Amino acid sequence: MLSLIFSGKPAVSSVREEPKPPLKPVRELDPFSSFQLAAGLLTSAHMEGGRLTAALPGGGTVVYAVNGELQHRVKEVMTQFDVPYGVVVAIEPKTGKVLAMVSHSSASPGWEERAFYGIYPMASLFKIITASAALEQGKVTPQTVIPFRGSLTSESAHSWSSLPKRGAQEMDLTTAMGKSVNPVFGRLASDVAGRDAVLRSAERFGFNHYLLPGTPVQPSKAEHPQTDNDLRLMGAGLGREVKISPVHAAVMMAAIANGGTMLVPSLVEEVRNGEGKVSYHHQPKVIRSIVTPEVAGQLTKMLSTTVSSGTSRKVFHDRRGRPKLADINIAAKTGSINGNDPEGHYTWFAAYAPAENPAIALVTLVINQDKWKIKASYLGEQALEAFFK
Repeated sequence: MLSLIFSGKPAVSSVREEPKPPLKPVRELDPFSSFQLAAGLLTSAHMEGGRLTAALPGGGTVVYAVNGELQHRVKEVMTQFDVPYGVVVAIEPKTGKVLAMVSHSSASPGWEERAFYGIYPMASLFKIITASAALEQGKVTPQTVIPFRGSLTSESAHSWSSLPKRGAQEMDLTTAMGKSVNPVFGRLASDVAGRDAVLRSAERFGFNHYLLPGTPVQPSKAEHPQTDNDLRLMGAGLGREVKISPVHAAVMMAAIANGGTMLVPSLVEEVRNGEGKVSYHHQPKVIRSIVTPEVAGQLTKMLSTTVSSGTSRKVFHDRRGRPKLADINIAAKTGSINGNDPEGHYTWFAAYAPAENPAIALVTLVINQDKWKIKASYLGEQALEAFFK
């Protein structure tokens, strides 16, 4: 299967299974084929000399860029809590190196191998794209106040189109991002940015285009909204046909952390031939710019309220209200939505840190079923603790 963020060819609405391309000889590897190679060997990889490695069938070794301690910790947390479906992808923003790629499923172990590459409802992570569309036009700043009606979690888009003559609520965009306020971002999409700008922003972020050619990553998709209400729902992250893979979501967050420059994700640090000589070494490769550095900075400011005072405040603070990662500023976004493939309640946590000079960007997805285990934000907090300890 092809993926989505890179070639610029329009993606079709349904993606059929295609034969996997033959593996290139090691001497011909590029960033995309090296990802494919390392992804195919991931289940057989093991720790050796403090590095995750895998043997090549014809001789030689793939040395992964993965942070072994981080990889082990997130796997341990998902196993400990018997998570029905969970996945973590972490990337070093300045290089594109994949620091962790871990999945777990107590409900369907066969899901684990494809977990990173499938696409799932994006939920409120899409609010980042909505904000980008409005910020890029210069129509708003992080301080802009948006009036709205309804509850913060309202899903009734038809009621967002008009305001009461008196008594309307209002909130600035930075606070609204942290609290993930649906009516604010629904109105931002329809009344400020506009349909075309939102769709252009989604395209720049990598939707509806093939991105990682020749890899298992499926194309993320954002179907065009047919009505104003559909646009409002999309802008608020309630569009159920807006779907993204964990790999793409992590690449997206790493790009914002990298000042708007998106890099090819690399599982590989280096590949050695049968004689132990390095035949391929990772070099960062730029895909595209998804936002300007100015907008990336504005997004960072908005996303920094999620942990300090928004939807993830509780999990990142102890019972006395003290931050668990006191010296680390975190830019983050949560998402929550029901889905059916697999069936359950989806929670997302996407973040990068330290916000002022990011060393890691990550995305966690947890799908709970009848009984709640943990949320994605808890898994993300555990991952960041392991990375910064």
